[in-house]
Amino acid sequence: MSEKKEKKEVEQEVEQEKEMTVMDLPGVGPATADKLSVSGFESLMAIAVATPGELVEASGVGEAAAKKIIAAARTAMRMGFESGIDILKKREKVLKIPCGSSNVNTLLGGGFETGAIVECFGEFGSGKTQIAHDLAVQCQKQDPKAIAVFIDSENTFRPERIIEFSRGAGLDPEKVLGNIKVARAYNSDHQMLLAEKVNDLVTKQNLNVKVVIVDSLTAHFRAEFIGRGTLAERQQKLNKHMHELLRVADTHNVLVYVTNQVMADPSVFFGDPTKSVGGNIVAHASTFRIYLRKGKKGSRVAKLIDSPNLPDGEAPFMVETPCIRDF
Repeated sequence: MSEKKEKKEVEQEVEQEKEMTVMDLPGVGPATADKLSVSGFESLMAIAVATPGELVEASGVGEAAAKKIIAAARTAMRMGFESGIDILKKREKVLKIPCGSSNVNTLLGGGFETGAIVECFGEFGSGKTQIAHDLAVQCQKQDPKAIAVFIDSENTFRPERIIEFSRGAGLDPEKVLGNIKVARAYNSDHQMLLAEKVNDLVTKQNLNVKVVIVDSLTAHFRAEFIGRGTLAERQQKLNKHMHELLRVADTHNVLVYVTNQVMADPSVFFGDPTKSVGGNIVAHASTFRIYLRKGKKGSRVAKLIDSPNLPDGEAPFMVETPCIRDF
């Protein structure tokens, strides 16, 4: 009897949590709620993970009021400590989106993980964009209702490649293309705005977004911030962008796949001098990091260099017209 009562109380609490809106937060009226919504703070979660400064800038409320609003949102969302068992239960919702190569999937413990940022970096022609196109198709093979979002900063998205991969996967190319939302980013600010708009696709348009692709992550930042004098500003801006992508991945349980450019490290005299752009900011924010390089006989090699739970390793694969396959 006590178990039933406890279960009923939990259900009531969950129901109350679902019914609570931004308007129920202390000090938030219709005008303030509208201002918050325009700036992207339209859910309790968005407010709960915001800083007081962001709310002050978005709504015009005082800092004390902003802190009170955030505290109330965090209380409603129960954003305190959780046990390892609770985290394990949440991890059960994580999906593995496979690519065409079983070698790469094995390297990643079954595929590319949702709720995380996966960074792929390598020189031109190493297969970064090919994997991006493949993931946009493979997520729909796994779930026909899945939506892929492609933020294109280097004019790399090719519908013709999607058609080839779709046919190789046995899917209807037209349907696959219809489930891919593409946006061309023309500068770093536009790119950051598009990343924030992904939240609208999920919450306002109720789209089943499973993969968010940013190709490439650092191209605009690298072009706009030139010289050592602008490095601090570039890194600060890039850090904000990465944390927005991480929030999207965690909040909506989607895979965020980002490609990154590389440069040669002049301090390396022996071994591979290839180094990813973005430094520690991108490295720390990425959940998984994969280094792609060209291999023998036209193959590519994916090297897992950072993961919270998987060992380092390498996986050879081939990029062909109908698919990505094992080498």
